[in-house]
Amino acid sequence: MSYTESHPRREPRRGPKNRLSAAPDTLFVYGSLQFPEVLFALFERVPPHAPAQAPGWKVTALPNRAYPGLVPALAAAAGHLLTDLGPHEWQLLDAFEDPVYDLCRLDLTGGRHGWAYVCTPGTEILAEAWSADEFARFHLRDYVDRCTAWRQRYTSRRHV
Repeated sequence: MSYTESHPRREPRRGPKNRLSAAPDTLFVYGSLQFPEVLFALFERVPPHAPAQAPGWKVTALPNRAYPGLVPALAAAAGHLLTDLGPHEWQLLDAFEDPVYDLCRLDLTGGRHGWAYVCTPGTEILAEAWSADEFARFHLRDYVDRCTAWRQRYTSRRHV
């Protein structure tokens, strides 16, 4: 199955990596970035966050990946809204996120909005929903280690 549907609520920022010309104000996270351990591995801190929902979207499993994708659906994706991210953290996120994602502005419940990395049209997805519980039980520890190693490589490249 692949995601090909267009969605009226998305305003993508397309282009090459380091797509951000100005840092957005909030980030809606729905997968591995909901875990404080992952945030700390990437940012060396856990940014302020609050529960949030994105109506019209669902969190789905991606083939051969421990992390999920966000696709349009008749559902409401649960996640967190991160605030207080600095420009260097947005640049780090843009470098970290898989090329199957576009950064898009989403409408959230309560009249809020947030930017999110959503699956690009044509991305292969699985029919089943992604499970945060399964991720925590089977993948979190290794994923945090991989994020820590990625962050170290990213930081060393930026200081060369």
